[in-house]
Amino acid sequence: LDLRLPLDLHNDHLLAIGADSVHNATHGLASLRLQSCVLITGDGLRSLARTAAGAGIEELALVSCDVVEREPGLLTFLSQSMPRLRRLNLSYNETLNDKVIGAMLSSCRNLIDIRLRGCRGLTGGSLLSLLRHCGQSLEILDISRCPGIAVGNVELFAQRAARLNHVIIEESAMSEELKAIAQKKGMKVGSLPCEGGPF
Repeated sequence: LDLRLPLDLHNDHLLAIGADSVHNATHGLASLRLQSCVLITGDGLRSLARTAAGAGIEELALVSCDVVEREPGLLTFLSQSMPRLRRLNLSYNETLNDKVIGAMLSSCRNLIDIRLRGCRGLTGGSLLSLLRHCGQSLEILDISRCPGIAVGNVELFAQRAARLNHVIIEESAMSEELKAIAQKKGMKVGSLPCEGGPF
């Protein structure tokens, strides 16, 4: 379900999606993509997460959604309520910080794909949390337009993340060391989005 820029989307619509899953148990909601949904609140997302549809979500995108910034603890609640979550896109939530990311990741350990493009408030602390909680599962990482994340942190992450095969980052932020790590591990590193990506 892809809902990008629906300026009239509000909580009742999310509740309807959750309620429909009760009657259509065979049609689970595998993917929910929201972008710039200004009328959605944390209550609406929490209500959806408590339903069977919410619990079955494997891919969640909250791109440029100020509800993420307005409501501390929301991401942690969602990660706890969505045990099947494997792909997460939080791009362009500029005030997200390392503490929020760390709390969320502590209960979200099966991610294979995370997009943090344009999350300007993040530093290397978020990569350390990601390494601690998802270092054995993560395959794709997008940290382009994240000026607070130093290249040394990216090098460490690339070196230690067991299954990582694509780091999306600006060419100007790549070091020779990172290129060497990528070559050694057969990993893609660069600014182009990976082909066939979910977002």
